Amino acid sequence: MAENITSMPAALDDDQRVRQYIERLADLRSTGVTRVNDLKQQITATKKSKMLSDETKAKMIEDCRKQISLAQADAAAHKAEIDALTKEAVAYVNQVSSGIEKRVNEVEGANIARFKEEYKAKVAAIREESAKRISAVTISDPKARKDEIQQIRYEEKSSLFDAKSHFTTQVDRAKANRNQAYVDHVQTNRTLRNGKTKFKEDMTLKWKDYVNRFKVSTFLLNNGLYLAVLIFFIVCVVVAPMQGRGQLLSLPNILTILEQSSTRMFYAMGVAGLILLAGTDLSVGRMVALGSVTTGLLLHRGTNIVRVFGAEAWNFDAIPMGLRVIMALVISIILCVAFSSFAGFFTAKLKIHPFISTMSTQLIIYGLLFFGTSGTPTGSIDSGIKDLLGGRWELGIVNGQLITFPKLIIPAILACLVAWFIWNKTTFGKNMYAVGGNSEAAAVSGISVFKVTMGVFIMAGIFYGCGAFLEAFRANASAGTGQGYETDAIAACVVGGISFNGGIGKITGAMFGVIIFTGLTYCLTFLGIDTNLQFVFKGAIIIAAVALDSVKYLKKK
Repeated sequence: MAENITSMPAALDDDQRVRQYIERLADLRSTGVTRVNDLKQQITATKKSKMLSDETKAKMIEDCRKQISLAQADAAAHKAEIDALTKEAVAYVNQVSSGIEKRVNEVEGANIARFKEEYKAKVAAIREESAKRISAVTISDPKARKDEIQQIRYEEKSSLFDAKSHFTTQVDRAKANRNQAYVDHVQTNRTLRNGKTKFKEDMTLKWKDYVNRFKVSTFLLNNGLYLAVLIFFIVCVVVAPMQGRGQLLSLPNILTILEQSSTRMFYAMGVAGLILLAGTDLSVGRMVALGSVTTGLLLHRGTNIVRVFGAEAWNFDAIPMGLRVIMALVISIILCVAFSSFAGFFTAKLKIHPFISTMSTQLIIYGLLFFGTSGTPTGSIDSGIKDLLGGRWELGIVNGQLITFPKLIIPAILACLVAWFIWNKTTFGKNMYAVGGNSEAAAVSGISVFKVTMGVFIMAGIFYGCGAFLEAFRANASAGTGQGYETDAIAACVVGGISFNGGIGKITGAMFGVIIFTGLTYCLTFLGIDTNLQFVFKGAIIIAAVALDSVKYLKKK
């Protein structure tokens, strides 16, 4: 086996047969598949061209389509030969690459072992040299002697740091070489398959890259908080039965946590965008109250018990319930977007920090709600529509217990999908990261910082309005509804890895952050922990999350 390995080329690029496969496949595809792709790109470029008349564009596009038909016929004629040759070439590359990768792993493994020995020897030599220099110091003056020894110690630490940096660089380079062998393997196969990927190859590539880049310190820095929370949950699961409180990790409890997370998910989706822009939003709780009170007033059966700004009590029974539901959702969104845009304008136009602009909005909404409703709850909404939109589906009986599925989970999932799409698949989402990372650089590159900032505030208002609408299905709404929700939403985003430094984080992190934070609160309540002490746990998690984020940011600078 050793003879076979040593007889193989140093890299796939050096293998003559691999080059022949690539050249032959490229030649077969040149007048077929490749030609089709080139012509399609040409059509797209022609459509976007502003230098051509509509008549010329139509003629060029028609000509390209005729050529595409010919190229597709050529591709069909050579398909069997291309497929067979591709299969043969990939099999050969897999065989050759296994030998190359094994040899590279052996060589770089030996190099890493040698680097470690050299590093240990270097460290020992530096410390020995420092000890000799210290023992050779003959200065009689105590202060001068101390200064001299401190200088030697400083030089020793500097030399040790340089030695470790050199060692780390050597090891990282060796691991990168080891990883590159498989990267070349996958890239060659993709070239042979005309850009097509394989799931197994992609997963293996990600795994090898993770293993080669893995460092315990980095792993703990990135995941230490999650590990701590996981340990806490495990402790809660173990302790709960001991206290006679039942099984915490049961399907009904999990569904309850998800139900409590459902409306909070909307608030986190909204505030996440502002944190990505290195801002925040203190008005979330008041937005929730605003939308919930509006929904409660419109969907209340009979005459409302709240007299808005002293006016006569309202009764909306004459309006069809379906229309009232639409009105409640739309008005809730409009009101939240209006106030969110109000705060966003001052931030985007006058560069006022969102902390100030949203705090002002919070106070305005708070005052208007309490003055307009006197703090009186709106009362429960119509029971029929409450059960239809905010109730539960009966799934059946499991182990003698009725299992029900909360309906509010469905709109929360839809909100997450929409937010994920905006963040990851739209130009606006990419611009959010650009503005959050460096607004000045984004402006220079042609991105309108004002429009992106306003867009984020408007998007937040839409999420708040939808969440506030659904919040009314959970409890009787009043001006005090949503108290403290802003801290929960912000904390969920921070726990989920969205950095206050801006431009860093994923929307999926905010989603998991909501579930983690809601689950934490549920576990503490389940164990009978005093509500006031729960704030201590929340505060500790928030400061820990922000501290870890700050450490990661400082390490990158």
